[in-house]
Amino acid sequence: MSRPLHRGVSGGGRLSLNGPDIWDDSQMKDKTEKEDLERNRAAGDQTHLSIKFLSRILFPDNSPSKQSLGENGLLSDPFSPGTGRNRLKYTLLLIRLSLVVIIILALTGSFWWTISITSSSRGQIYHGYRQLQEQVVSDLRDIGKLSLGAANVKDMEYCPPESENFVPCFNVSENLDFGLSKGEEFDRQCGPGSRQTCLVLPPLNYKIPLRWPTGRDVIWHANVNITAQEVLSSGSLTKRLMMLEEEQISFRSDSAMFDSIEDYSHQIAEMIGLRNESNFAQAGVRTILDIGCGYGSFGAHLFSSQLLTMCVANYEASGSQVQLTLERGLPAMIGSFNSKQLPYPSLSFDMIHCAECHVDWDQKDGILLVEVDRLLRPGGYFVWTSTVTNTQRSLRNKVSLKKWNFVRNFAESMCWELLSQQDETAVWKKTSLKKCYFARRPGVGPSLCSKGQDIESPYYRPLQACIAGTQSRRWIPIEERTKWPSRAKLNSSELKIHGLQSEALTEDSLNWNSAVNNYWSLLSPLIFSDHPKRPGDDDPSPPYNMLRNVLDMNAHFGGLNAALLDARKSAWVMNVIPTSGPNYLPLILDRGFVGVLHDWCEAFPTYPRTYDLVHANGLLSLEFGQHSRCLMFDLFIEIDRVLRPEGWVIIRDSVPLIELARVHAARLKWDARVVEVESSDEKLLICQKPFSRRQAS
Repeated sequence: MSRPLHRGVSGGGRLSLNGPDIWDDSQMKDKTEKEDLERNRAAGDQTHLSIKFLSRILFPDNSPSKQSLGENGLLSDPFSPGTGRNRLKYTLLLIRLSLVVIIILALTGSFWWTISITSSSRGQIYHGYRQLQEQVVSDLRDIGKLSLGAANVKDMEYCPPESENFVPCFNVSENLDFGLSKGEEFDRQCGPGSRQTCLVLPPLNYKIPLRWPTGRDVIWHANVNITAQEVLSSGSLTKRLMMLEEEQISFRSDSAMFDSIEDYSHQIAEMIGLRNESNFAQAGVRTILDIGCGYGSFGAHLFSSQLLTMCVANYEASGSQVQLTLERGLPAMIGSFNSKQLPYPSLSFDMIHCAECHVDWDQKDGILLVEVDRLLRPGGYFVWTSTVTNTQRSLRNKVSLKKWNFVRNFAESMCWELLSQQDETAVWKKTSLKKCYFARRPGVGPSLCSKGQDIESPYYRPLQACIAGTQSRRWIPIEERTKWPSRAKLNSSELKIHGLQSEALTEDSLNWNSAVNNYWSLLSPLIFSDHPKRPGDDDPSPPYNMLRNVLDMNAHFGGLNAALLDARKSAWVMNVIPTSGPNYLPLILDRGFVGVLHDWCEAFPTYPRTYDLVHANGLLSLEFGQHSRCLMFDLFIEIDRVLRPEGWVIIRDSVPLIELARVHAARLKWDARVVEVESSDEKLLICQKPFSRRQAS
C-alpha cells in the first residue's frame, strides 16, 4: 500500500555534503562556529543564524583574510569603502544575495501554493482557470484516496426505489414541457443534470436470469418493468407471442392469433427469392436492424440461422421493448427514429425490418426512409409489415391508401425495387448500381449528399434529406461481400478499404484469442465455484453464472467479439467505439458484428441491469490519460448501472489508472482484484458487482 501523502513538512533535517571542505582554515571554521553558537544563545536569533549558514554554503571563499568576520560576528559591510577589487567582490556578493532572496521567495511561494491547493475551499480553487484547476483538484483528490486505501473510501448511497429503471438522457415528460412533439419527445437529451450520483438497486423480487438458451425463451417477470395487462393487451406481432406464467414470461414461437415467427420469416425468405430463412446468409444477409422490434422474437428465431439482429426502439417507461429484448440475451439499444440519425455508419446493415413498428414512413417528406437508405448496404432489403401494405384493405381506407402510395413512389425514387407484396408484408431491395441515381428524371427523389454532408459515422446528427454513402469506398453489394462466417476475417481487398493489412488483423486476432483464454481461466473458478445459497432461495443449479450480453467499451477492431466466436462462447458483443478515439466502427460492422458510436462522458442508451460482462481495454488511457472531459468516477457509476447483479467487469490499462480504478470499484462496493499482465506495463482489474437486495418496506 502506498504511503500517505504529506501536505507539509515537520521536524528538522540534516544536510550532508560530500566533496572539498567549505572552509580552508579549520581553526577559523571552529572558532566562527563557536562564536555563532554563543551569539545564537545570547540573541536567540534563529532566523539570522539560518541565513548566515546558508550564505556560507552559497558563497564560499578559500582565503581566510577574505572570510574574516566583523567584531560583532557579522559579515563585513559590503558597502564600506575599499579598493576596486573589494568593490568588485562586494558587487558579486550583492548579486549572490539577490539570488538567495529569489530562491527563498520561490520556495516559499511554491510551499504556500501547495498548502492552498490542498486546504483551500472548492470555491477558491475554481477561481480563474476553472476547468484546469478542477482537473488538478480532482487528480489530487483521487491520489489522496489512493493513499488512504480502499477501506477508508466512503461508499456510494443507493438510489430511491423509483430509480430502479432509470435511464439518463431520456425524459419524455420533460421534453414535452420544452415543446417537443411529433416524435421528438423521444429524442435523447444529455444535459449536465442527466447524470446520477447513486447506485441503482434491482427490483424487490429480482432474480438472476436463466442461462442461455433457456433465458432466450423464459424470463423472470420481476426483472422487467411491465405489467401483466401490458403483456396480454399488446397488439404488435411479436408482443403477442408471449404468455404470462406465474413468475415468468414465456415467449412462444406459435400462436393461434397470428402465424408463427418461423412461418413469417419463411415468408420473407420466399419473397426475396430464397428457399427459406436458412438461406439468408447465402444471399449476403448477416446483420439486421429491427426497428420497433417488439420483444425481439424475430431476432431470436433468426439467431439459429447465424443472423445477428439489432433491436432499436424508443425509450419506454414501462413495457419496454429494449429492456425485454436484452433480458432475453439479444442485442438491443434505445434509439429514436424520429429526428436524428442513429449512431451507426452508413452502409451498415444487410436488412432493415419493421413489423408494426409505428413509424410513419410517409411523414416529414420521406426523410425517415432516407435514413433507412443510408443504413442499408447496396443490395440490402427493407421489410415492412403493416396493415397499410395490405392493398385490398387499403382500397377501403383512403388514409391507408395514401400512405401506401407515398411510400411505394418514394422508395422507387430512391432506386429501390419492390420485390414482392403479400398480405401485410412488402419487401424492397436497394439498388447496387450508382448509375441508377443519375438516370432519374430531374427533380425526382432525394438528391445525392455532397462530400460535406456524407459523414460516414454520424453521432446523433439531425436527419439529412439526401442520399448518403455513394462516395464511400465501402459501397459493395451484399452479394459480393464475403459470406458469413468468413466475413469475420475479411479478405485483403476489404481490409485495404479500411487502411489495414491482413497481418494487422491476424496479429490482433492472435492476441485476443490468447486474452479470451486468459479471461476464462481467471473467471471460471469464480463463476463455476460453489455458489453460496442466498437467504430464501433454492439451491441454484450449475453453472451458476453465465456471460451472454457483453459490452466492449473500446472495441478497436472488434477483436474480443471475434475471439469469443472462435472460442465458441455463447455470447454476443455490443462493440462500442468511443467518439474520442479512432473510428473503427465501419470495420466492425463490415466484419458482421454489431456496434455503435458513443461518447463515454454521456450515459449509454440502455436500461439498468442489461449486461453480464463489461470490458474496457485502454479506455481509461483514452478518456483520462491526458485531457479529461469528465470524471472517471462518473464512468464507473454508469458501468454499475448497466451491469447486472453478479455481473463482471474486466479493465486493462496502465498501472496508475488501474490503481485509481480499484479505488472507484471499492466505492461502488464491487469485489475487485488486480492481476499482473505478463511482459507488459499494464494490469488487469477484475471486479464482480454484488447482488444487493432492496429491503421490503
